[in-house]
Amino acid sequence: MAENTQPAEWQKTACILCECNCGIEVMLKGRALTKIRGDKDHPNSQGYSCEKPLRLDRYQNGAHRIDSPLRRRPDGTFEEISWDTALDEIAERLAAVRDTHGGERIFFYGGGGQGNHLGGGYGRALFNAVGGKYMSNALAQEKTSEAYVDMHLYGGHTSGDFEHSEVAVFIGKNPWQSHGMARARPTLKEIARDPERSIIVIDPRRSETAAMADHHLQIKPGTDVWCLGALDATLVQENLIASEWLDTHAVGVEEVLELFRGIDISDYARRCGVPEEDIRAAARRIGRATSVATYEDLGIQQSPNSTVCSYLQKMLWVLTGSFAKPGGMHMHSWIFPLAGPWFPIERKKPVPFFRVRRAVGLQSMRHGAAAMRAVLSRLDGESTSGRLAESIARTTQRMFFASVSVAAADPIARLAGNIEQEGFTPVTGARIIAGLIPGNSIADEILTDHPDRFRAMWIESSNPLHSLAGSDRFRRAMRSLDLTVVVDVALTETAQAADYVLPAASQFEKYEASLFTLHFPHNTFQMRRPLMPPMPGTRPEPEIYAAVIDRLHLVDPTIIESLTAAARVGRSAFGLALFATIEQKPELAGLLPYIVYRTLGATLAPGDEAQSLIWSFAQLATIAQPDAARRAGFTDDGNGQGDQLFEAIRDRPQGVVFTEDRYSDAWDYIRHEDRKFHLAIPELIEEIRLLDTEEPCYTSAEFPFILSAGERRAFTANVIIRDPEWRRRDKGGALRMNPQDAAGLAVDDGGLVRLTTESGSATTTVEISEMMQPGHVSLPNGMGVTYPGENGDTVVGVPLNTLTTVTRRDKFFGNPWHKNVPVRIELVDATGGPDS
Repeated sequence: MAENTQPAEWQKTACILCECNCGIEVMLKGRALTKIRGDKDHPNSQGYSCEKPLRLDRYQNGAHRIDSPLRRRPDGTFEEISWDTALDEIAERLAAVRDTHGGERIFFYGGGGQGNHLGGGYGRALFNAVGGKYMSNALAQEKTSEAYVDMHLYGGHTSGDFEHSEVAVFIGKNPWQSHGMARARPTLKEIARDPERSIIVIDPRRSETAAMADHHLQIKPGTDVWCLGALDATLVQENLIASEWLDTHAVGVEEVLELFRGIDISDYARRCGVPEEDIRAAARRIGRATSVATYEDLGIQQSPNSTVCSYLQKMLWVLTGSFAKPGGMHMHSWIFPLAGPWFPIERKKPVPFFRVRRAVGLQSMRHGAAAMRAVLSRLDGESTSGRLAESIARTTQRMFFASVSVAAADPIARLAGNIEQEGFTPVTGARIIAGLIPGNSIADEILTDHPDRFRAMWIESSNPLHSLAGSDRFRRAMRSLDLTVVVDVALTETAQAADYVLPAASQFEKYEASLFTLHFPHNTFQMRRPLMPPMPGTRPEPEIYAAVIDRLHLVDPTIIESLTAAARVGRSAFGLALFATIEQKPELAGLLPYIVYRTLGATLAPGDEAQSLIWSFAQLATIAQPDAARRAGFTDDGNGQGDQLFEAIRDRPQGVVFTEDRYSDAWDYIRHEDRKFHLAIPELIEEIRLLDTEEPCYTSAEFPFILSAGERRAFTANVIIRDPEWRRRDKGGALRMNPQDAAGLAVDDGGLVRLTTESGSATTTVEISEMMQPGHVSLPNGMGVTYPGENGDTVVGVPLNTLTTVTRRDKFFGNPWHKNVPVRIELVDATGGPDS
């Protein structure tokens, strides 16, 4: 890559406000982020950024930051305590819960936000250290339905090649505002102005993306499932499917085709409120395209029938065979899987005597680990004997690494990803997908006298009390636990209900990374360096987790000492000794982030210790995808390939392409043994058959409107930025309403109304907007959080989950219906009461 010629004061980092994590460059004045621009050197975003990161200083510097550990007093107020006191007490109380009730009664939530996954990786070591079994995060109220469908169809996550798609389909998704794909706005513009390409949007709103679309299927709120079913049925009934492709690459095809042949397209069109001819026209555009890519998001993932919708939208590209081709859908590599299991791809070049080498290598590791550590602990990497030991280790790895690496790494990767935990929750029997329990079930797993209820909760970089349905109930659940700990940069709504609050360094004050490595055929990863030291009184999460685990006394200190000595001898010696130790002592596999932090981390420059987990990710990525990593330029053998990638990550602050695939390589990522798509999912097929018996109606005389709670707008970003002044417009988060509804309520633009749902009420101003159809209103996400001011805390906007309920949710995985909340709206007079 060309040498960076930018002025030295520009520092490379990334935006932290959505999963794209676009590369940005920042200029500092002291600790302030004074100038921000897109990073042209970033291999994925290539200089693009939207307007949101330009005001990231509102996150970095503000009154919301906390700088001392806090402990709750009996009266509910907090007192500042020292770090040692906090860590000692927390470790003691965690151990007490573990010893009394079992580690599985300690529940973990969070583990990173839109860009701080490195701390969450270290947090997994604490999860394993205490014997944790149950966890959740924001994905569990959004993405679990899609993950379930992905798992059954082909085994893992897919992403679209929208930059080359002939037809791009967005379902409940407005990428103009919510992004979700590289260079979202330029890509949308390129598709829109190309007469040979098309955008199809399924959305009850006329969003910015819908306004650009060639086909906007403006459904009635909550009826996506009938629209999608009609599209699939049109493809099948008009013979617009890739029959030969399906015969070759899929099983269970006929059962699915028979299902779609039986759908009454006209009736489905009536139910969703879209003219039948519009649906057929969109389906025909999909059917004749050379490539189709689809993107579903919260608009359907938090609406009725979310799991079935996910299945039906994927059928649009599956039935037309738009996979493993330019502009289509693809499975992809991971630096480390954020969702689903770690999945090693078989090497194309066979390894001679593979089984013999694997057996001999693994046995040697098990039986020789202790002796290896003993020898290496006596050596100095700078001495002749140390250099000889490193050379022997490198030669040994070249002989055996390709044969033993997958088997040796698998237990580490399984525990790091927590994908072994499936099944059902202990109290409510809620279904667990990808190791995550539904967010809507958490409070019910606590507020009970069931002997297996959760007894403690650890929450990191998340605000579930604000983001999950039924905020008041979640608060009661937190306060009923034996112990609650929150790690965050601010005294969030969740932190305000905790027993202890540990102040974290910000994402610009520590090493960080995002695991949203979702790209194909070129996948990228960026390790972000700290732009400044941690704010005094705060600590990076890796340091916090290591300190707690130290106090639990789980790892023999001599192992830490000997592995640290091995790391000083060299990376090959360290890698061999580390994997051999875990092969010998498999109970340490789940503690790998802690172990590498205390060993390899100790040999890095002061302050760089957290990079050690990046070394682990690099090793696991090259073990899982050796050929794709080799095509990206990492050609060494043994763990040298992972070391090459690690050094490239360290040397290229703008990010690195860590795997290079060809479009045909997407087939290698399919996880079914037959390498085929498995189209028939029995419980979803049965659910689709039941759609004929359901007449969609989500309103009533009491609640005549439907509220979409959590619309993405130009200046909303979840609750990462709490300072309301960061929003240049719509600072209060107005309720968007169709002009016809505004006239019926006699409310003007900027007028005040009261919203009432079955669970709560709130007042807000109105924005009259043609975006909304009659009967449908929306409020933005990211509002209603506390922010300190001269006169105490203020709350700007509506905290959405005071209006939602846990009872309205997906029948399969509990996704809340945040985008489909029945509501009553009343005009508020000047005194604050209803205008009669």
